[in-house]
Amino acid sequence: MKAEARALALAARAKAHAMGQGAAADHLASWLAPHAGKVLAGYLPLRTEIDPRPAMTAHAGPVCVPVVEGAGQPLRFRDWTPDGALERGPFGTTHPAMGAWRVPDIVILPLVAFDANGFRLGYGGGFYDRTLERLRAQGPVLAVGFAFAVQEMPAVPVEPTDQPLDAIITERGLTVF
Repeated sequence: MKAEARALALAARAKAHAMGQGAAADHLASWLAPHAGKVLAGYLPLRTEIDPRPAMTAHAGPVCVPVVEGAGQPLRFRDWTPDGALERGPFGTTHPAMGAWRVPDIVILPLVAFDANGFRLGYGGGFYDRTLERLRAQGPVLAVGFAFAVQEMPAVPVEPTDQPLDAIITERGLTVF
């Protein structure tokens, strides 16, 4: 069920990506503005993922990105700057070659699909679910999905370990759950 949903959503995302992301990064930056000073975890986009880097660069506070340390492990977050040196990680990811480790207050999540209930469908590794579960056990953290509007589906297949989003931002604007 998840595999079929992923295939459909990835095809829709690829078409949207080819058209450009419109005002999505502006919407994200506007949403982040009241959170100045907080530690923001963004991501470095892969393939046809929507690109949060313009909003990450505009954030008035520390910015970090995930480091994948291995299968089945939660993500860790390292300081990021637009001109910092990157190195390859597992699963086609890249991350800063050096920098301080951070615990984010806000996490921008890439996704394959999302629904109106605030659930996201990822690539199936569970990295962000494990990470959000760990972060939320330590204290409050905002989880905001960043995607193209066409990635919304009526219902994402949900498992007990899936962590909900607090909000989703697309080129059409903000939805809070």
